[in-house]
Amino acid sequence: MKIAILSRNTRLYSTKRLVDAGRERGHVVRVLDPLRCYVRIAPGAVAIRYKGKEVRDIDCVIPRIGTSSTFYGTAVLRQLEMMGVYTPNPSDAVLRARDKLRCLQILAAQGIDMPVTVFGDNPDDTADVLALLGDPPHVIKLNEGSQGTGVVLAEKRSASQSVIEAFRGLYANFLVQEFIAEAKGSDLRCFVVGKKVVAAMQRDASPGEFRANLHRGGTAVAATLSAEEKRIAVRAAGALGLGIAGVDLLRSNRGPLLLEVNASPGLEGIEEATGIDVAGAIIDLLQTQASESPVGVRPRRAALRKA
Repeated sequence: MKIAILSRNTRLYSTKRLVDAGRERGHVVRVLDPLRCYVRIAPGAVAIRYKGKEVRDIDCVIPRIGTSSTFYGTAVLRQLEMMGVYTPNPSDAVLRARDKLRCLQILAAQGIDMPVTVFGDNPDDTADVLALLGDPPHVIKLNEGSQGTGVVLAEKRSASQSVIEAFRGLYANFLVQEFIAEAKGSDLRCFVVGKKVVAAMQRDASPGEFRANLHRGGTAVAATLSAEEKRIAVRAAGALGLGIAGVDLLRSNRGPLLLEVNASPGLEGIEEATGIDVAGAIIDLLQTQASESPVGVRPRRAALRKA
């Protein structure tokens, strides 16, 4: 197969691992910086070029789109989809996961339990919004933050109001959630590939920190998940339309709670913590999907040009 990886940096651990895993299995793998791709849109004649050359004959694409390039990166991914290229994470699914509010709304509608979350825009409603949530501490997070950025723990109601006012002053969209004290600064990262969890780790926050993100100094060890935790992780990824996802859960007194879903989960932390070849599992998924397609992807491209 010819595999493209949409990534802004070829030196990133996740990108390198996917390249190596693909080439070890005999595939042609190419890394494309989505910001250097540009497209032509016309009825029956969509095309994409990269650094002056046409991109063609790509069978599969793995999107590794960062938050800063969500709009443009998903536009490029959508163009490849229109050309008949298979992706385990379609552009619409990436957008669903990237928008935390939309993600939680979709998953709540599926009956997946999560920390109680509130959202409001008008300053006159702040007191009532917080009343809907309950007593502090409260977790206030930017709607499109990542790796723990834009996440604040407010231990008093007055602190919650101050942080909310500050975020509103920056014209930022944010959510406010209940704080799950019994999690004790730990969460679970469940790595979903296809319809199963291929690896899982427990992340523990550093002393004095409540965020368990490895980028915030947290530590990680391999985790053994319950059947219910696996079920929730797979169900959440599927509800968003993601074939590859990092699903974060909290262990609470009322059972597993979904924290968020990442459409471009990093490989370094979970491979180091578990020793599992997650990159290889991703490439194996692409192989399986390609083999299950009776006509492949290129005939669909030809049909699109004739449409």
